[in-house]
Amino acid sequence: MQKPWKGAAGKNTDAKPAQPRQHSGRRPERAEGAATERAAKVAVPAKAVSPSQLKQQGQHESRVLGENACRVCFNERPDAVIKMYLHADYAPRFADVMKYLAANKRAYHIVDNTELEKVSGSQHHGGVIFVVKKRESLSVASYLTLHRKKTQDCLLALDGVGNPHNLGAIARSCAHFGVSGIILTAPEALQSGAAARTAEGGLEFVEALQTDHLPLALKLCKEAGYTLITTSSHAGVSLYNSQLPKKVVVVFGEEMQGVSKTVANSAEIALQIPGTGKVESLNVSVAASLILGEWYRQQQ
Repeated sequence: MQKPWKGAAGKNTDAKPAQPRQHSGRRPERAEGAATERAAKVAVPAKAVSPSQLKQQGQHESRVLGENACRVCFNERPDAVIKMYLHADYAPRFADVMKYLAANKRAYHIVDNTELEKVSGSQHHGGVIFVVKKRESLSVASYLTLHRKKTQDCLLALDGVGNPHNLGAIARSCAHFGVSGIILTAPEALQSGAAARTAEGGLEFVEALQTDHLPLALKLCKEAGYTLITTSSHAGVSLYNSQLPKKVVVVFGEEMQGVSKTVANSAEIALQIPGTGKVESLNVSVAASLILGEWYRQQQ
């Protein structure tokens, strides 16, 4: 996985151009360096995006927020990038993306923070926004068929976890520790801007595996040779005293309730993360990182 790109947070600018200017798909006639230098100094508002437009676009498009997430997205699947919005402060670091979009007749807009907040629906836009084609999710059954010959694999299943920041943090850990896919009933939740920004590009390396019925999906995984693992803050064997199988599905539930009884009863291993006991439990993304990290370590 590539190292995240470092950059300062986008800053607003007091510069106000006399006439709004949009960058279209046309290749600029002036030298690229001059264009980048000018873009870095002036924020040019794009045409306002109405809520109805955002809703309609959302059926086929998703948004990637933040410098690191956008950079990884462009490196992995540039063809998916439909358009880009960015603050002028980030223009020099995205000159190659602007050049690519212009060459392929796709738009980019250098805008102020107000417009970035409108496009992203958040104050935490990170200074750069990609509008991209939505990634198609894969059914659990299709994934198992495609990868039936795998002798080592780790999947993660989420039972009621919906917070986008937790989802993004989990996806980031999944990418780092070689997890192939995340099983969930609402895969579109992984494509929210907040999840993408928190994942820092990790979503580009993890499949979203869709199921309408989690217990049935886990049953299919067991039949395909995967061992089901759940966690518990009160019971189970210590994570660090357990030999973890090569093919596993690790199931995490919502922090307050945990996994459902049906899912818990189907698990073959229940793990406990040892600690002082001074707090009730760990954040689900932290627990996922610890368990996935131990599985990865044991497979080396």
